[in-house]
Amino acid sequence: MARYIGPKSKIARKFKEPIFGADKALEKKNYPPGQHGLAKKRAKQSEYAVQLQEKQKAKYTYGILERQFAKLFNTAARAKGITGEVLLQLIESRLDNVVYRMGIAPTRSGARQLVSHKHITVNGSIVNIASYILKAGDVVAVREKSKSLENIGNTVAAASNKYSWIDFDAKNLTGKFISAPERSQIPENIKEQLIVELYSK
Repeated sequence: MARYIGPKSKIARKFKEPIFGADKALEKKNYPPGQHGLAKKRAKQSEYAVQLQEKQKAKYTYGILERQFAKLFNTAARAKGITGEVLLQLIESRLDNVVYRMGIAPTRSGARQLVSHKHITVNGSIVNIASYILKAGDVVAVREKSKSLENIGNTVAAASNKYSWIDFDAKNLTGKFISAPERSQIPENIKEQLIVELYSK
């Protein structure tokens, strides 16, 4: 399965946001990476550069590669509604993201690993495709044989975020995907309109 395995702190510093989670390097050096650091004078970015950077930020945040992202955008463009919002709703409906939102995994990459290693079921059947798009009413659960995994138990116990579009039972490690979230319910700092403008060129 293709995935980004490069330096995460540099990417977080590039966007000046902890897109991979808490990052001590970002806290210490809250400026873009590079040889000259803060001393380097950065030219004003073009409109295209700003749009491209927003798309890159979304891709890194959700751990999606270019081809997958383009497919999601094409699906969103054909759907009813505001394209940018539909795009984020589709991304939020991915199985790996929902497993992460439920608190079963501490990161999205950790959630993808659980899915690919067949620890997760959807409506009672094992699904090992991280990009699987959930529908309203789908039940996501940790496979019975995997419920004893210590790292899953520890992560769920430490999880504090709750999302209104997911009904999660921490005791049984089972959750229902109620519906795709509204834009106002998605906490990520992504300007989706810039992404739409980029693909519309």
